[in-house]
Amino acid sequence: MRRTTRGTTAPALRARIRRAAVRIDAATPPDRDRAVDALRACAILGVVLGHWLTALVADGSTLRAASPLGHLPWLAPVSWVFQTLAVFFMVGGHVATKSLASARARGTSYGAWLRARLARLFGPVAAVLGVWAVVALGLLLTGASFVTLHTVLKLALSPLWFLLVFAVLTAATPLLTRLNPLWPLAVVLHVDLVRFGLGGPDRLGWVNLAAGWLVPYTLGAAWTRGELERPRAGWVLLAGGTLATALLIACAGYPASMVGVPGAAVSNLNPPTLAAVTFGLAQCGLALLLRERLRRALRRPVPWAAVALVNLSAMTVFLWHQTAMMATTATALAAGRLPGLHTVPDGMTWVAARLLWLPVFALALAVCWAAFHGFERGRSRRARSAGGSRVVRVGRASDRSAGEAVRRA
Repeated sequence: MRRTTRGTTAPALRARIRRAAVRIDAATPPDRDRAVDALRACAILGVVLGHWLTALVADGSTLRAASPLGHLPWLAPVSWVFQTLAVFFMVGGHVATKSLASARARGTSYGAWLRARLARLFGPVAAVLGVWAVVALGLLLTGASFVTLHTVLKLALSPLWFLLVFAVLTAATPLLTRLNPLWPLAVVLHVDLVRFGLGGPDRLGWVNLAAGWLVPYTLGAAWTRGELERPRAGWVLLAGGTLATALLIACAGYPASMVGVPGAAVSNLNPPTLAAVTFGLAQCGLALLLRERLRRALRRPVPWAAVALVNLSAMTVFLWHQTAMMATTATALAAGRLPGLHTVPDGMTWVAARLLWLPVFALALAVCWAAFHGFERGRSRRARSAGGSRVVRVGRASDRSAGEAVRRA
């Protein structure tokens, strides 16, 4: 009989996992829309996996970032799978507007509501900044090159731009609950017309950093208002967004990649372009169409427990995934330049080797989670005390054990 560590049989381990999943399922509030949590988990994991496919090339003692899309542009469709920020902003807009309405019904002030929301976003940030301040000082004292220092700090802290934009939109939620998504979409359209069609300054594109992500955020508000419940809304967004993106790429010269590629003249993501926004509309349409299937699938305890785990540690995973990748890369340098980890991403051999490194990155991320999940737990407790939503209840004794099972997993 196959056995695992400490003499536990594999069937017994599976039975224990299932019992824990059943307790988590029982501890979930019955009115919670599990599809929302599934979409958020998929969006976060998509971003994480996309970032993990970015290479850190070792040139002697110097590390520099490189994208396989710069060498293998025909892999651009891969970016369509992993660039999932639009779905995250749509879910965020839906959850925030729904949460604000609930807070108002309870008599909670806007200030108290906003503090709770921002605590959920920024709770783990202090640990990231503290660790990387020490790392940066250590690199400087050991004579690391400016290229290496710039590369690792940019990768480690790049998730913070997302939090800042999301925080601004969250703070503006009372003003956005009734805003039609066509208004920010029109802003993006005109910015790109001036920037690309009339030769306007490139810095004008940074207007789209707010307007571009405001489009899916206000779609989330429309979801809360009940305007996106019919399948027709999802099909219109999916078909219209797909057609518009295809035309922009084929006829207007927008890049096919939905992520930035070092050395490219134009990035669809930094700042967002009209193509990135229309592509996001297509993604949001697909997400809306998948809601009912996700709800049915997540009635089963084990899939739901997996989704709940990701959501309970969402910000910790998001903030530390780049650190996990870089820690693995730097540590492995002691063994020399390893394929798929330190080499130039210029062929399918690199891609195959990189895929083999993904479980190692996941293990390093698990170590980061174990070290810093206390910040996430503290943030969750503060948000719950201020009336935030709960993935699992913690009322009855069985519910408390289920909640602890989620946090220990």
